[in-house]
Amino acid sequence: MGITKTDKFTDEQNKLATIAKALGHPARIAILQHLFKIDSCICGDLVTEIGLAQPTISQHLKELKNLGIIKGSISGTSVCYCIDQDEWQQITALLNQFLSQKIEGVGDCC
Repeated sequence: MGITKTDKFTDEQNKLATIAKALGHPARIAILQHLFKIDSCICGDLVTEIGLAQPTISQHLKELKNLGIIKGSISGTSVCYCIDQDEWQQITALLNQFLSQKIEGVGDCC
């Protein structure tokens, strides 16, 4: 496999691809939906809610946290996660801009 040449693409293209990759797993979608529903969560609750093993949930949380969609705070031995509202608004705006593009000048192409 070759190295991805991210420098060949715009910052926006790279950001969209990173978002798509982070959202590209159903477990991460389920985690986000749960966090939206309850507005905060302790990781142990996610294991029960999602039905995956603790290490698997932790890996998915790590991916979402690396993107900045979620943030966490440590309380004793537990970590409480929630949606980072500022980052979510930025991601929503970027995705809306991308997905609302109009198809121009394309006739019956196939």
